[in-house]
Amino acid sequence: MSFKIDILDPSGNPNGSFEIPDNCIELEKGEQAVHDVVTAYLAGIRAGTASTKTRTEVSGGGAKPFRQKGTGRARAGSNRSPIWRHGGIIFGPKPRSYAKKVNKKVRTLALRRAFSERLKEGSVAILDSFPVSDAKTKTAAGILKKTAGVQNCLVLLSTLNENESRALANIPKAELDLAQNANVYQILLHKKVVFTKDSIEVFLKRVEKGKK
Repeated sequence: MSFKIDILDPSGNPNGSFEIPDNCIELEKGEQAVHDVVTAYLAGIRAGTASTKTRTEVSGGGAKPFRQKGTGRARAGSNRSPIWRHGGIIFGPKPRSYAKKVNKKVRTLALRRAFSERLKEGSVAILDSFPVSDAKTKTAAGILKKTAGVQNCLVLLSTLNENESRALANIPKAELDLAQNANVYQILLHKKVVFTKDSIEVFLKRVEKGKK
């Protein structure tokens, strides 16, 4: 099963077609791979900086708060004990990494499945070029409106320059990245994925079956 997509010019008019090879499409398996990769991605971007102090790290508490016997109270050796107000925290969070390991084959399968699903639902657009030499947001927004119909797009290019970055920076739901860096989460997050002729070829090399 292969997909043929129209190549559009910046005005949204067809200017040829591009056929996605069979070995880059996967619609039968990979659901679990997509779940695992997205979970790992979200875990990986967690800061992991939450930190609490144990009783040994809380300032103060060097002197015994009251004598051992005769007060009628439970004996206490420090006012920084976890059972005291302003005391240390038992089993509180400490800085850590939430990163999860995902095998390369699983990542590739997930990327291929996510891309295939977007193809199936008609959420992939291919442009012959993305001309924003004036670096204006108005120009980039106009191209997205005419070619993708929405501004909530992931724009994947083969190379990046300052003009493209500046033109898309002020479109709130648009994201710009290199085709060789795109991940499953990005592809699923946006309503449309926009490629150029050059970048789709770079991307397909990443997702083709049998690639080592």
